[in-house]
Parts: sequence; structure tokens; C-alpha cells
Amino acid sequence: MASAKETVQKLIEPIDVRINGDRPFDIQVHNQKFYQRVLGQGYLGLGESYMDGWWDCEQLDEMIARVVRGYLEEQVGVGLKDAWITFLSKIINMQQGRRAFKVGQQHYDVGNDLYTRMLDSRMVYTCGYWKDAKTLDESQEAKLDLVCRKIGLQPGMTVLDLGCGWGSFAKYAAEIYGAEVTGLTVSQDQVELGNRSCAGLPAELYFRDYRSVSGTYDRVVSIGLLEHVGYKNYGEYMDVVKRTLKDDGIGFIHCIGNSNSSSS
Repeated sequence: MASAKETVQKLIEPIDVRINGDRPFDIQVHNQKFYQRVLGQGYLGLGESYMDGWWDCEQLDEMIARVVRGYLEEQVGVGLKDAWITFLSKIINMQQGRRAFKVGQQHYDVGNDLYTRMLDSRMVYTCGYWKDAKTLDESQEAKLDLVCRKIGLQPGMTVLDLGCGWGSFAKYAAEIYGAEVTGLTVSQDQVELGNRSCAGLPAELYFRDYRSVSGTYDRVVSIGLLEHVGYKNYGEYMDVVKRTLKDDGIGFIHCIGNSNSSSS
């Protein structure tokens, strides 16, 4: 039977990445437990073992690109914990009630220092629009402006921002286009920082699940929320967008996806 190391080496042969090779995109392994961890936990094990210093790579972006292009995630199994969560998601709604706020507590409510250092100056936590941009700030502002233009935003229009994050879109739409924006997020830290950023503008963020919203708006915008609502809630999510839009309103949904339906 092949060892864990031999199995990992065989897996990465097709993408031309070597263990302890001399090229900048080759993996340098410092802990022999790395191999079993990757086989048992997949992408999660790969990422967390890197954080733990078990391996490194000089040209990490190229190595990851090769992993993604080679579809290695389809060949590596998942750990027992991930398998259990996947099983539970099949039989119960993992993002209902109080569970809906867990992502905010565990992912965002860890202090804003990390995010202010890794994001652009507007605190946009979704992909930028790089057509004519040269910096991260320019790409994110271009994305926000593209959204505003796509929905035909005009001064005085009311906008509902579902999953508003730190209020990057809310602030931009209010400041540049004169819109009145209501934003919802399940993160207390995002609400506090976002409302400070939007002070003096017709934009207000609230600590609230998207399903609890009421009223109707000229525009409903959702930038990067659909990925998080869970496939069991897609129908209700779309119903929220529909019922909060005025009869002549426009809804805008931006998300990152692929050709395979999510089941968790």
C-alpha cells in the first residue's frame, strides 16, 4: 500500500508540482504529518498546515493556480468533520434561526484590524473590476461604480443592500450617487465600523438577517451574499428580493459560483 507521501506525490504529478523541488512553485515540506493531513482534510488541511508552518512555497500563487486548474479538489477526500457537516446540511437547514449569525460571529467578529489591513480603503470584501484599474483601490471603486451604473441609480432612490459588509457599497452609493441606502449584515463589528464610515450620509447599516427585512425599495442589491445563504434557502432568498422591490424596481445579485450546484 502506498504511503501518504507517495499518494500526495502521485496526485500532484499531473500539475507538474514537486515535493521539495528546486522550482519556485514546488512545495517545501517541513513536517511529515503534512501528507496525511492533506489527504484527510483536503483544501482545509492544505491551507491550515501552511498556516502552521508545515510547508511553504516561494511562488505560492502559481502553485495554487496549478492545483485549481488540475481540479485536485475532486481527487482529495474530506475529513470526518467536513463529511459530518455535509451530511447534516442534507437533512436540516444549517442557516436557519440563530445559526444564521454564526458566520458573522466566527468569520467577521474577530476584530476589524485584520480586514483593514488586507482590504482596500473602502473595505470591499468581494472581487474587484480590473478592466482599467491598476491598484486594488481602483479596481474596487470601479466595481462599485459599475454596479451603480448597471442598476441605473439616481439621486434620492432607496436601496436595500443585503449582506452589506462594512458598508462599502452603501457609502459609495450614498456619497457619489445620492441614494438612500439601508444595509443588513449578521456581523456586529461590520455594523459598527460601517456606520462610523457612513456618518453624515443617507446610509444606515443594521445587525439583522436578510429574511427579517420589511418595506419596499427602488433597488435591491446583493453583492457576495448568495454564496453564504445555503442551497436550502435559495428560494426564500429570491422571495426576499422580490417582495422588497417596488413594482418598477431593479434587483442586482452578484456572486461567485461554478457549474456545480452547492449542496451545503
